[in-house]
Amino acid sequence: METLVKTVFESMSSINKPQRLFMMSLLSVLSVFQGRATYRNLSRYCPMSERCFSRWYARDLDFSGFNAQLLSQVLPVEGNKIAAIDASFMSKSGQHTQGLGWFYNGSAGETQRGLEISMISIVDVQSNTAYSLDARQTLDQKGRSRTAYYTEQLVSQAPILKHQGIRYVAADAYYSKEPFVSPVLAAGLHVVGKLRVDADLRWMNEAPYSGKGRPKKFAGKVNLDDAYQQFESLGEIEAGITLYTQVVYSVMLKRKIRVVMLRTVQGRCVRQALLYSTDTELTAVTLLTYYKARFQIEFLFRDAKQYTGLAHCQSRKNQAINNHVNASLTALNLLKIEDRHCKQTENASVISIASWKRKKFNQHLMARLFDELELDLNCQKVMTVYRQFSDYGAIAA
Repeated sequence: METLVKTVFESMSSINKPQRLFMMSLLSVLSVFQGRATYRNLSRYCPMSERCFSRWYARDLDFSGFNAQLLSQVLPVEGNKIAAIDASFMSKSGQHTQGLGWFYNGSAGETQRGLEISMISIVDVQSNTAYSLDARQTLDQKGRSRTAYYTEQLVSQAPILKHQGIRYVAADAYYSKEPFVSPVLAAGLHVVGKLRVDADLRWMNEAPYSGKGRPKKFAGKVNLDDAYQQFESLGEIEAGITLYTQVVYSVMLKRKIRVVMLRTVQGRCVRQALLYSTDTELTAVTLLTYYKARFQIEFLFRDAKQYTGLAHCQSRKNQAINNHVNASLTALNLLKIEDRHCKQTENASVISIASWKRKKFNQHLMARLFDELELDLNCQKVMTVYRQFSDYGAIAA
């Protein structure tokens, strides 16, 4: 893995040697530290001082460019991949942190005061795993909506996504707005998302033109309570869940979309969920697969908060927060890629980040001990002990 990281950094001409050495050390220490990822605690696991972390975090570190180069070498261009975008809440104490505001906290189910990060990830559909590409702190600006901020971030990353062979971006219902969808389409990407159960949809008029007046564009409003009777039925995908699809016009998005309805009937209880894609040629099953793959971005937030210190940045400055967030997510990327290489498979598999953190810490500690004892890892006996105790205490040992 160290060889891959060095290769990626050496291919990035925008990063000089001191910056490269710091970023490599930072990614390494974020994989082994115990406790909280504060400057002082991180300095306990590497030769860099607390002040060194503070100085480097104040500079512009290109973690997004590193992720793009890294994933282009790990994930095949012809593979089945999509992009996903979502935001996550981070609690933050104090009163003077840049970007401090009121954001929705999904785990608490309410709006709370803190910070928010918006992340774009690349999801490998075959292995059902997400990798972070770019993360930014949400900053409220007067006269500018948060949707516009998310849109600008995604549009700026569109060339990288298209270079990776990605055509679709999956997002939850919050992003199902015309100010978000139209710029994304203009950037050359299609949106896969979710609609409200009472979405305003119109049937497309397919009747021949009568020859009088303006041609009729719509044939009435879609009544979602009984629309499934006129949708194309694709049968049951799971017990009690039937799939329906149709191309209709969305008044909110101001365009034709492919709608997929998942209808569940349990006695007298009827529940419906509406998914959509701006690509009307996309099949309903593929649309459903892409939207389900979107949920992998949630595991990035969870694992980074639990294991690589995503929410532990002690700085109050936006630049330092962005650097720390991206470093945390990039360290998580490296752990997932190493797991992928060790298993030598591109199919879906269970990844235990807790086990990888334990393994990395064990290897870090043994390397320090063997160095002090002047033991050579090339010695077969020493290497046997090294491999045996690398998995000591790991869940999947």
